[in-house]
Amino acid sequence: METDHHKKSERDVIKSTQHPNTVTSLKQDFKLLGIRSGQIIIMHSSLSAIGWTVGGPVTVIKALMEILTSEGTLIMPTFSGDNTDPSDWENPPVPESWWNIIRNEMPAYHPKITPTRGMGIIVDIFRNWPTVIRSSHPVSSFAAWGKHAEYIIKNHDLIADLGENSPLARIYQLNGKILLVGVSHENNSSLHLAEYRSDFPGKNYKLNGSAILIDNKREWVEWRELNINSDDFEQLGIDFESKINYSPSKVGLADARLLSQREMVNFGIKWLKKNRIRIEG
Repeated sequence: METDHHKKSERDVIKSTQHPNTVTSLKQDFKLLGIRSGQIIIMHSSLSAIGWTVGGPVTVIKALMEILTSEGTLIMPTFSGDNTDPSDWENPPVPESWWNIIRNEMPAYHPKITPTRGMGIIVDIFRNWPTVIRSSHPVSSFAAWGKHAEYIIKNHDLIADLGENSPLARIYQLNGKILLVGVSHENNSSLHLAEYRSDFPGKNYKLNGSAILIDNKREWVEWRELNINSDDFEQLGIDFESKINYSPSKVGLADARLLSQREMVNFGIKWLKKNRIRIEG
């Protein structure tokens, strides 16, 4: 699950901001970071970390879209952790006596309606943006805008999850970039593709479930997916940046990174095999 770890009150954000961010200033920051017309970018972000912004999340998205142009593509994860098997819920858990009620009554996933959970305001505004489309996976969906949007999100089947034939794998094929703004590599969902492609100690799969529409009828469907874990992504990211001698820059007040997804996933596959510690459960 991804969360906006940097959530602060608006009063705190105003206090920490000397000059408000605008479309003009953010475009300048994004360009200095290396963003160019026509790029394919998967973004993870925290609005409050950027500092007070005139127009808030709309301004951040507009700044990016204006640089990328219609030749570029912008993607964000729009995960909906509510529509999962309640037996796995930890933050917070629910009583076991509720589990069957939830499985029987959870509304079916709908890309236009189903909310995200803990993904931040920029993602929520983006998924409702005109011409943005969202993939069909009921838990691990992505939203995309621009030239390659349809190719990236199409046929996002249950078993694809965050592995092969997922939007992450398509971004890899297209040699896209990872953009982190005010969040750490713990939020870097592309590293789950490295988990799927790696052979690390203790790698295992688990059953998940979701309410989905099949022939316009709501059904609870179960499938097996990788038991993912982002606990060591922060260290993986530090080691990758160290290897390529990368230093973050700033977008507004936030530390920002623009990295090759393909290079990072390839590095992650080897890193996880070597460094991931098997935890006996």
